[in-house]
Amino acid sequence: MSEKIKIAVLLSTYNGEKFLGEQIDSLLAQTHKNFILVVRDDGSRDRTVSILQDYAENNGERIHLLPCDGENKGASGGFAFLVDYVLKNKESLGLSSAYMMFCDQDDTWFPEKIEKLTASMLATEADNGSVLPILIHSDLEVVSEQNTVIAKSLINYQGLEIQRNSFSNLIISNLVTGCTALINESLAKKALPIPTNAIMHDWWMALVAAAFGKLVYLDIPLVHYRQHENNTIGAKEFTKVSVVSMSLWQRILARKPNEHLVEVSIQAAEFHRRYGAHLSGRERLSLQLCTGMGVRLGVVQRLMYRLARRF
Repeated sequence: MSEKIKIAVLLSTYNGEKFLGEQIDSLLAQTHKNFILVVRDDGSRDRTVSILQDYAENNGERIHLLPCDGENKGASGGFAFLVDYVLKNKESLGLSSAYMMFCDQDDTWFPEKIEKLTASMLATEADNGSVLPILIHSDLEVVSEQNTVIAKSLINYQGLEIQRNSFSNLIISNLVTGCTALINESLAKKALPIPTNAIMHDWWMALVAAAFGKLVYLDIPLVHYRQHENNTIGAKEFTKVSVVSMSLWQRILARKPNEHLVEVSIQAAEFHRRYGAHLSGRERLSLQLCTGMGVRLGVVQRLMYRLARRF
């Protein structure tokens, strides 16, 4: 049944010549063959576009390469554009329904990635209905630039509490890595347009799924998550810092406002503006607490953070 479902794999590239071929080869080796790779380049200045053109010429039915416009939209903006493009062109792309996956240019996928995520999506829709916004995501295997395994599980490596996937917790911390995600058409329509002040497209999608639909985690790695000097985000090993062991200067500096929490507060305020009228009172209060983290006073900011974490 899952093989009948055609998936749109979205790839936004930027100066990716070094690893791009490996990633596309891993896509062409998928056990689930019924997919189309929809690619847009984000203004590359290296050989990325010529590599894409070569693959498109040799795999015309499998790869849909958008014309180069030279505009740099950034990682989140590039993927947001592709989601909108697929929704508007799903018939010409041969999609009966716009199931979409996000693909980064520098990773490689396990051969069964599309197959397993699609099977989970169909099972979830069978239980909940396809009109429900759904996001399926998985763990990742962290590898070096040379594909040497650094960690078998990104979730464990970063010390993420994957069970804390409620809406109130997701406002503060994203648990969805975009390159592992599969979304259905209902989620895409509900989430668009992704605002420019969203931190990342995958975080915004996760929030929408948690608020209005279902977020499903598969506890298996399905992506080789490559770490190199040009990672947009990357994986950092979790280390628990003891307050007692911190130096005096570290404790003083810790009172400064955290710029990431300011970004979180802006995103929370935008989510409240967009969807607040359709959320529960508890969900609106969670967003308001997180919006309070935008205060550029370290003590107040951390107080709001602690309240939001306990909510």
